[in-house]
Amino acid sequence: MGTFSSLNRFHDQGENPNVNNVSNFGVPAYSLYTSTKVLSLHHRIEISDDAGNVCYRSASKVLTLHDATTVVDGAGNFVADISRKFFTLHERHYVRMFDGVYFELSNELFHIIKDITNIEGLGWQLRGNCLGLNFELIDAQGGLIAVVGQKMFSIHDKYCIDIYQPELEPYVIAILVALQHMNRDRRGGGSSGGGSSSN
Repeated sequence: MGTFSSLNRFHDQGENPNVNNVSNFGVPAYSLYTSTKVLSLHHRIEISDDAGNVCYRSASKVLTLHDATTVVDGAGNFVADISRKFFTLHERHYVRMFDGVYFELSNELFHIIKDITNIEGLGWQLRGNCLGLNFELIDAQGGLIAVVGQKMFSIHDKYCIDIYQPELEPYVIAILVALQHMNRDRRGGGSSGGGSSSN
């Protein structure tokens, strides 16, 4: 059964998509799920499918000011490099994709209730409600690429990703990994690479 919360769009592995997502956007092509390795010095994140198969992994270098992170697919093939601009008024991360495409995420910090994260170089936006922990990834034409929902009332980060444009999946994963690092920085996790669990 899918989640019925009006404040959050998270659903777990084995559940149907959240009814709010289906009502607003239709049934996604499929869903993916993140888990973050507990107490990992490298801030390791795994993304798996509904069957529990690992589709992507990310790991960060220890004690780096730029939070350098590499994302690979389940077979170990390079997907993306992510790094953070250290001295900036806005939270800004740079992403270099496997196909040579380069883009940046910059958080507009002065949106109090609604976060708008610009994806410069793609013309995309990550839109969401800070209080509800729900984010929609929108392409340059206003089309929905994916919906990202974080599990509420948990001491650990746990996300689900409903994919609506499967051909853009690697980009969605790179953006989500960067977003998790940005959220960790907001909580004061800094660039030391300390992570949290998904349990």
